Amino acid sequence: MSSPTGTKPFPWVKLAVLAVAGLGLAVLLLRGLNVREVVEQLLDVIRSAGPVVFFLAMAILPALGVPILTFALTAGPVFGEQLGLPLVLALSLAAVAVNIVFTFFLARGAFRPLLVRVFARLGYRLPQVDPGDETGLIVIVRVTPGVPFPVQNYLLGLSGVGFARYLWISLAVSFAYQTGFVLFGDALLQGKAKVVLLAASLLVAAAAATQLLRRRYRRKGNVA
Repeated sequence: MSSPTGTKPFPWVKLAVLAVAGLGLAVLLLRGLNVREVVEQLLDVIRSAGPVVFFLAMAILPALGVPILTFALTAGPVFGEQLGLPLVLALSLAAVAVNIVFTFFLARGAFRPLLVRVFARLGYRLPQVDPGDETGLIVIVRVTPGVPFPVQNYLLGLSGVGFARYLWISLAVSFAYQTGFVLFGDALLQGKAKVVLLAASLLVAAAAATQLLRRRYRRKGNVA
């Protein structure tokens, strides 16, 4: 896979949106906004939907571009007390697994013509897999920084890699990160300093391991 080619125009629109959002937040903070209270209200809204709706949304909506991190960071604070953190973690990982499978087959079927056009417009060159190079391609796509989770799934689905290999490598990489994010989100909102450190350490270890894998496969010539 290659990154977008050519010189990108400076993202003035995104910068303006961020500036306006930051200014608005600053104004609200100066006027005495209780950020924690706002967060709690948002979590209550999510909680009212119930765990079934939440985890179904986590399994499906990232296929439409909703960041998976949104669900991972809120799952623990919203449902940890009701379901217990081990079950929340298990349900989160199950939702991620469903999404990984769901997007793969969307890329192979109904979404393929649209995705080819979208990725071409965005400047992505679809990865081409050679016999014997599937593992390297899957690892590289999964650990390359800056590629959103659904984009990874769709690119690999379009590439022609075998489903079984795609699945187990994707699950191994994604589960490591999602476990860290679920634990981190729960601990952060609950003020559990030791668990925050544990989750942060897991994320750092996962990042380090993926970078080592990336360097290994780069040396083998699987990525530019």
